[in-house]
Amino acid sequence: MPADPIITVERVSKRYMLGHRVHDDTLRDRIARAMRSATWWARPGDRPAKRAVEEFWALRDVSFELNRGQVLGIVGRNGAGKSTLLKILSRITEPTSGRIRMRGRAASLLEVGTGFHPELTGRENVYLNGAILGMRKAEIARKFDEIVAFSEIERFLDTPVKHYSSGMYVRLAFAIAAHLEPDILIVDEVLAVGDAQFQKKCLNKVSEVTHSDGRTVLFVSHNSAALQSICGVGIWLSQGRIAGQGPIGECLAAYLHTGSQRADYPGPAEDRPHITSVRIDPAVLAEGRIQVEVGFESPFPLSPPVVGIIVSSKFGYPIAGSNGRMAGASWQPKPARAGVVTACLDNPPLHSDSYLISAYLGDAISDYDQKLDAVGFDYVSRRFHPQMPPLQVIGQGDFDWRWSLRAE
Repeated sequence: MPADPIITVERVSKRYMLGHRVHDDTLRDRIARAMRSATWWARPGDRPAKRAVEEFWALRDVSFELNRGQVLGIVGRNGAGKSTLLKILSRITEPTSGRIRMRGRAASLLEVGTGFHPELTGRENVYLNGAILGMRKAEIARKFDEIVAFSEIERFLDTPVKHYSSGMYVRLAFAIAAHLEPDILIVDEVLAVGDAQFQKKCLNKVSEVTHSDGRTVLFVSHNSAALQSICGVGIWLSQGRIAGQGPIGECLAAYLHTGSQRADYPGPAEDRPHITSVRIDPAVLAEGRIQVEVGFESPFPLSPPVVGIIVSSKFGYPIAGSNGRMAGASWQPKPARAGVVTACLDNPPLHSDSYLISAYLGDAISDYDQKLDAVGFDYVSRRFHPQMPPLQVIGQGDFDWRWSLRAE
């Protein structure tokens, strides 16, 4: 008979209540509200504006099972419910409905420094955090030297952790969680804080404890190389619900195919060349490439139409880009009054993360229109790129775009 699953999640949902201020919209009410805002404290009978309550379901009817020794990768966009699910499994928060059964001792690494006391030293926090995870003092002492060696913070072991950098926090927290032999290890994207060498060390450790020790791991990451190397199964969350589950490769492919982003723009009030749409092709994105399609219209032929593309981080910092003028002799389109310019980038040197695309339209001489941060997309790298490539002057750089035009 098959063994009982170590984790069983049955129809788990999590609801939050969001508050919104409600005001009347008449001029009289707005004036009265403005006066009350400065004097309401002096009037015992007056109260601040009422609040409307809105339900928000971070998770809805999530169900799955995980057997001992399995590694589950969880993927999805920001806000899909990944961290909420891990917090429920870690007993940090309670579900609104549903049931969870966990057969074994769990250790969680969700946020930098969780369970650390800032005034205590690294040495003292090893024992404190181990006790929080349910370990006995003798067990912690037996593993102490291994924990310190793995974390590589020997010089700072007797320094209060409030003086640690975020990277040092992660090193020590992961070392404790991985070495104190929990049956279930729950890891969020906190490992992205560490440097590339330490991230690889952590991933090797996760692989080791699952294959040799038979421990169960739940792992949230945007890095496909990490997910595919250590995870056997996956769950794809979308808007709090399970959109797909199965082998990790199939989950990643299905998740990427939903990455289609398209922005459409009406024509400007004045008659001038303008961008009509910006789109990311999801099928190409799933293959590890980026293809941006920019539609345009013009009252006169653009000789030739020139489109510029800028890739930015999710925080809006430009990473690199190019345009038709920079492509030189390899890109000589014919004049056109309308059409779609396609820019394709094979095997970009990006790590797995969320990105933004800005688009520009012009011709050989002038620029006419721009759409800043027009579309966003989640890119899952085929290679291990733990660090963002350095910011480049906008140009070709390591980004070798291929251009084409479909005139209409």
